[in-house]
Amino acid sequence: MKSNLLEHIHSPIDLRQLDEAELPQVAQELRDFIINIVATKEGHLGASLGVVELTIALHYVFNTPEDLLVWDVGHQAYGHKILTERRTIFHTNRQLGGISGFPKRSESIYDTFGVGHSSTSISAALGMAIASNLKGDFEKQHIAVIGDASIASGMAFEGLNHAGVTDANLLVILNDNAIGIDPSVGALKKYLTSVKEGKNPRQNNMIRSLNFDYSGPIDGNDIFAIIKELKRLQKIKGPKFLHLITTKGKGLQQAEENQVIYHAPGKFDATTGEIIPKSEENLPPKYQDVFGLTILDLAKKNEKIVGITPAMPSGSSLKFMMDAFPKRAFDVGIAEQHAVTLSAGMATQGMIVYCNIYSTFLQRAYDQVIHDVALQNLPVIFCLDRAGLVGEDGATHHGVFDLAYLRCIPNMIIYAPLNEIDLQNILYTAQLGLNHPIAIRYPRGRGVTNNWGKLHLGKYEKIEIGKAKFLKNGSKTAILSTGTIGNNVTLALAKIQHSENFAHYDFAFVKPLDEKELHTIFNQFKTIITVEDGVIKGGFGSAILEFAATHNYTSKVQLLGIPDVFIEQGSIAELQQYCKISVDSLEIIFSSY
Repeated sequence: MKSNLLEHIHSPIDLRQLDEAELPQVAQELRDFIINIVATKEGHLGASLGVVELTIALHYVFNTPEDLLVWDVGHQAYGHKILTERRTIFHTNRQLGGISGFPKRSESIYDTFGVGHSSTSISAALGMAIASNLKGDFEKQHIAVIGDASIASGMAFEGLNHAGVTDANLLVILNDNAIGIDPSVGALKKYLTSVKEGKNPRQNNMIRSLNFDYSGPIDGNDIFAIIKELKRLQKIKGPKFLHLITTKGKGLQQAEENQVIYHAPGKFDATTGEIIPKSEENLPPKYQDVFGLTILDLAKKNEKIVGITPAMPSGSSLKFMMDAFPKRAFDVGIAEQHAVTLSAGMATQGMIVYCNIYSTFLQRAYDQVIHDVALQNLPVIFCLDRAGLVGEDGATHHGVFDLAYLRCIPNMIIYAPLNEIDLQNILYTAQLGLNHPIAIRYPRGRGVTNNWGKLHLGKYEKIEIGKAKFLKNGSKTAILSTGTIGNNVTLALAKIQHSENFAHYDFAFVKPLDEKELHTIFNQFKTIITVEDGVIKGGFGSAILEFAATHNYTSKVQLLGIPDVFIEQGSIAELQQYCKISVDSLEIIFSSY
C-alpha cells in the first residue's frame, strides 16, 4: 500500500487513476488532512468530515468539472476543495487573501455555484440541467448535495416541485445526518427518521410522489455502496433522488458525540479532539448572550413574550428561553420567510414577538418584512444578530446591507445599540409596547462591559424612540456614528491630538432620525463625519445627506463605512482596517482634519 495517496491527488483526474480498493485510504487521509488544518486554522469541521466518502465518490464516478456538482451552503465542501486543485493552499481557508470557506465560482472551475446561504442547490442544479437540455447536451450530469436541515426550507421544496415535472438530468443527494448547525426540527425531520427506521410504508414515499426516482436510504459513509449506487444512477435519465445516512463529524469521536459544538469548534488538539480552551474570565459578554439572557429575564415577567429563530437557537442564544419556556420559543428550521410571517401572525393576536435572525439571513425574507409586517404595521421586534462585518465567513455572511435595505421601508424603526446596556434597554423598551415594527441590529462577538450580567441584567431604563445621544463636546467637527462602531470612534478620538476639535454623537436610531439634534449639529458645524459598519450606499450616512439636502444645509459631509464592493473573508480587525473604520484608520482620518 502506498504511504500517502492524498499528496499525489491534485485534481479529480488523479483520483480517478486509483483503484477503487484504494479509496478508503484516501478517505482516511482526507479526514486527517481536514482535521489537522481546521485544528489550527479554525473553520467548519463536522459537516465536511461527514461527507468525506461521498465527496470522493462523486469526483471518482462523475466527470467533474464537465459534470456539474452543486453543494448546498458549503459547510460540507472542504473535502471537495482539497480534491479540486486547492490542497496546497487549503491552509489559507477563510483567511484574508486566502480561499473562501464556501464554494465560489471565481475561485475554481469545480465550484459551479457560489453558496453560503442554504437551500439553493436544487434550484441552481435544475437551472443548469434545463440549460443543458436546451443546448442539446443530454449526457451531462447535474448533482445537488443538500442536507436534511436545508431541504426543509421552502426554496428547496420549490425546486423539487419544479424538477418533478421536467425531464432534466438532475440528481439530488440528501445528506441526512439529522443536524444542521443545531439539531434538525420539524415534520420533515420526523418523516426522514421514519424512513431511516423502516417505519414508513414504501408506497407512502413523498419523494416518489414528486416524480423522482428515489433510492435509499443507504450508508453514506460506506464508499463502495455509494459508488455502486452512483454508477447505477448515472445511467438513469430524468430527476433522481439518493437518500444517504451520514454521521456529522465522522472520524473524530468528540465531533461525532458533540455535533453542535464541533460544527465550528475553533482551535482544538488534532490528536485528541479536545478543544483548546479560551480564557473568558472577566471578559465582556457576547452580544448574542446579552440578547438571550435579557429575553429570558423579560419573558419571566411578561407571559406574552415569544421568541422565534430560523434554525439558530445556539448561535442566537435563544436557546436560553427555549430551555426555560419551550412552548413560547420556537426554532422553525431554515425558513426565514416562514419565521417572519409566523411572527406577524402572532403579533396580530397581541403576542410580543422577538424574531431573531442573523442580518445576512433576513435578506431571504425581505418581501415578508415589507408585505406581512411593515405594510400592516405589526410591532414585530426583529433582533438582527451578526450585523456588520462578521469576519472569516466572508461575503455571504457579512450583515452590512440591513441599514440600507430596511431604511427605505415605511413604518420601520431601526436601532443600533452602542453597547450591551443599550441593547438590553431597547429589548426592554420594545416589550413595553411600540406602534411600529423595530429592527435592532448588533454585531458578532463581545461587547465592552465587564461583569455585565452581575451589574446590569434586570436593571432596565426605557429608551426614548428617535433620540440621539451627545457623547463628547467639540468645537470644529461633528462625528455622527451609529451602533457599536461608535466605540472605535471613541478610542480613536482618545489617541489624537486636538481631540477637543471633535464632537461625537451616537445616532442609535437610524430611523426615525433625531432631526432636532441634526438641525443643531448642522447649524453649529461646517464639517460632519458619519461612521457606520454598514454599506455607505443607502445607509446611515446617506440618511444624513438626505436630511442636509432637504433642509438646504451646506456643511461638508464625509461618509465612512463599507465601500461599494463585496467584502471577502478575514478577521474583523483586518476587514475594518480595509474599510477604514478601524481605530487606527479613524485616528488617521480624524488627524487629517
